[in-house]
Amino acid sequence: MRSIWTGAIGFGLVNIPIKLYSATHDSRLDLDMLDKHDLAHIKFQRVNANTGVEVKWDDIVKAYNYEDEYVVLDDDDFEKANAKKSKTIEIVQFVNEDEIDSVYFETPYYLEPDKSGVRAYALLRDALKKSKRVGVASFVLRTKESLAILKPMDDVLVLNKIRFQQEILEPDKLDLPPKKEKTSDGEMKMALLLIDQLTQTFDISAYKDNYTDELMKVIEAKAKGKVAKVIKFKSEPTKTKDLMAQLKASLEKKKAS
Repeated sequence: MRSIWTGAIGFGLVNIPIKLYSATHDSRLDLDMLDKHDLAHIKFQRVNANTGVEVKWDDIVKAYNYEDEYVVLDDDDFEKANAKKSKTIEIVQFVNEDEIDSVYFETPYYLEPDKSGVRAYALLRDALKKSKRVGVASFVLRTKESLAILKPMDDVLVLNKIRFQQEILEPDKLDLPPKKEKTSDGEMKMALLLIDQLTQTFDISAYKDNYTDELMKVIEAKAKGKVAKVIKFKSEPTKTKDLMAQLKASLEKKKAS
């Protein structure tokens, strides 16, 4: 694995030197984009809007349009904005993880300690486990300030980026049923029974990306000149008057399986 950021965890007056690694990878198939006429690869180029000439990465700079004039920024400028946040994952408070709604969660990263920070890393990890708390931290990654939670997962500390409140859209424009939508006592009882029946201890290993596997079967069939069978599916909403019957049938189906 290759680290994508180096810095330190700020834990009170304790600094723990760390390296940051991506904790996930994309499970989608790597599909190429081709011209349908001759299956030639599509090339994406960075071109100068004035000359149409391709621009090398080394010649590309970042700039901000300030009062119709571009101000070019370099690495030093980004660090000058807040040198500490550019190099430190600063823990600002500790909270119970269940206080943070899942809508805020974004990207997870693994943290690895530098040799000089092994003892302090282990102390923070084990203290978080014992206290059953997570740290709320802020830091700068790729020129953007990020909010994150720091939590232990087995032997590793995981830094999970979370969104700021202003990044979450309000659902007030959606056409939603009122909080006190009319449901009968019988329907509620059946719904709760079905929930109880389907309740299990969560095991992430029981789930996998089946769609990618099925898509691979389609690709293999097409490669052999075969036509994969298409199974048509149409989602039909449950009619309100049939809701009770559907819930009963769901319970009976689960018992039979």
